[in-house]
Amino acid sequence: MGTGDLHTEASSPPPRFGLGVILAILAAVGFSTKAIFVKLAYLVAPIDAITLLALRMAFSLPVFIAVAIWSSRQQHVNSLHRHDYGLIIALGFIGYYISSLLDFMGLQYLNAGLERLILFLYPTMTVLLSAVLFKHRITRRHIIALIISYVGIGLVFVHDLGQQTTNMILGASLVFASTLSYSIYLVGAGHAVHKLGTIRFTALAMIVASIFTLVHFGLTHNINALQLPAKIYWLSAAMAVFSTVLPVFMLSAAIRLINPGRTALIGSAGPVATIFMAYLFLGETIVGLQVVGSILVLGGVLLISWRRSA
Repeated sequence: MGTGDLHTEASSPPPRFGLGVILAILAAVGFSTKAIFVKLAYLVAPIDAITLLALRMAFSLPVFIAVAIWSSRQQHVNSLHRHDYGLIIALGFIGYYISSLLDFMGLQYLNAGLERLILFLYPTMTVLLSAVLFKHRITRRHIIALIISYVGIGLVFVHDLGQQTTNMILGASLVFASTLSYSIYLVGAGHAVHKLGTIRFTALAMIVASIFTLVHFGLTHNINALQLPAKIYWLSAAMAVFSTVLPVFMLSAAIRLINPGRTALIGSAGPVATIFMAYLFLGETIVGLQVVGSILVLGGVLLISWRRSA
């Protein structure tokens, strides 16, 4: 699709284009609220990452089971083979269980704004992984985008390093590892999504992740660990609804309505939303260096993603 085609679409968008844009924005904001809910929960009680993640998954699991059953009963649905089950289990494990666990652990030491910026590096990591694993060519545009993005992260990190207490480097490392595991998931998910469809595959992968999370909790905690303040349960339920279930399906709908590239570009609003909400609800500061770093990160990701949307 060339520039002229983009201009034509922009001047006469399809009737449901506006709905797709709204859903993409809501999905980006919804995913961004996860860090806010996690940080608020950590302020309420001394809860560890796996307990909070288990509560989130427990509240989300019934919905994903229902969606998986519904999607499997649709017409023209491909049957699952042994290879498909293995792929779903592997990708659900690394993409939603490991990635989420590392992220929740990192948020114990990191502010919400920096966490979201590090997570937003996943398009750059996906490009690098594709080059290493599938010999995809890295262009000059990719190199420039990578440099811009990581300089931006460096600026924000340097600022926060002067403001934060101990273990900030540990937190950043955990979130970076979370981003890397999610990028591996994205690189491997293409075949499964093509065969199973986005909604069905996502529901099945989330079921796998939920099972791993709940088993992890069951093996490492006893029932007394669930004796928590009611506010923790409310925050976990809100995280399940507004940061997990609704954004997942709004994102799927947006992809169908306005294509994956445009949806990814609109998702760039996510880190900005997190920084603003962290300021509003958590009292995190916003200073010039953070703004400059955030702009660089978003600019680098947009530079990598722009051609995909064309």
